[in-house]
Amino acid sequence: MRIEQLTFTRFIAAIAIVIFHYGKEANLFHKEYTSFIFKQANIGVSYFFVLSGFVMIIAYGKNSNINFFQYIKNRLARIYPVYILAIILILGVFLFQNINGADLILNLLMLQSWFSGKALTINYPGWSLSVELFFYITFPYLFNRIYSKQNLKTVTIWIIIFWMLSQIVFHLFIYNIIELPYFNIKDIKYLPLLHLNEFLIGNLTGLYFIKKLKNKQKNFKFHILISIAILIILLKYPFGLNYHNGLLIIIFVPLIIFISLSTDSFTKLISKKTFVFLGEISFGIYILQAPVWRIFSDYRMDKYLGLNKEADFTISFFVRLLILITLSSLSYLYFEKPLRNKIKNLNRY
Repeated sequence: MRIEQLTFTRFIAAIAIVIFHYGKEANLFHKEYTSFIFKQANIGVSYFFVLSGFVMIIAYGKNSNINFFQYIKNRLARIYPVYILAIILILGVFLFQNINGADLILNLLMLQSWFSGKALTINYPGWSLSVELFFYITFPYLFNRIYSKQNLKTVTIWIIIFWMLSQIVFHLFIYNIIELPYFNIKDIKYLPLLHLNEFLIGNLTGLYFIKKLKNKQKNFKFHILISIAILIILLKYPFGLNYHNGLLIIIFVPLIIFISLSTDSFTKLISKKTFVFLGEISFGIYILQAPVWRIFSDYRMDKYLGLNKEADFTISFFVRLLILITLSSLSYLYFEKPLRNKIKNLNRY
């Protein structure tokens, strides 16, 4: 099963994260009544994690058992080629010099988020792929041993309890009420174990969708708009809470369900090929953003395009964003997708 209209939401989340990293000071995003949204747009990563959990169940929900090795090969085929491409581009920018060998090894193995002070090394958006790899490895066990054998009520109870405990523990850490040996407060934001709740909630949403909701399509446009409005209110008034590690599932889950089921004109529009394609290249947009901004540095933008770092900040951002989208499209069509298919077909026959 594939829910096309959800694919485009990945593009929106990816662009929001790029704006958070590089564009929140641009005139378009720095307005008095909107800047609070883009200053917190990194919540898009949390949305990715929840959506990942949901999509995994949608993709494998009809299976009675998941073969780990075939499954992990397919998962790595999806993310690893362009992940490595991003690292190579970063290394190229530095002419393969002044790169810490241990950092490089951790990044190549996608383990950087497990080590203190290493999550943002080399290609900093890659930290979330370190977390995703953890999800990928745990999913077959969860599916084969728990989701396929326990009833939905039991699974719901233990996942909700785990989510609640995760939020409590995370906030205790993040506000320095308790300390975690070896890790500092900044490390906590990237630690895979503290993001597992997001993936599990996504799994639970997928299980509930398949068993209870998939045939209940109707126009949910109003519900989608209300969910977005509540999200904006929560970003405007965070009440001292940190949304980085799954607290916003209270909005993301209904939003995913409503978009998946809605038959309104907008969800039909974003199910079209053009919008689905933009969703497909969202991973490239996310993982290649740092290489693009390093390659097209402020110095090069000024030297070759005459765009001053301060005076032309907004136009400079959009030029680089256009380059990023173009590069991600080319990467998807001529590198990522062909290589993924070759890897998936290895030893098939």
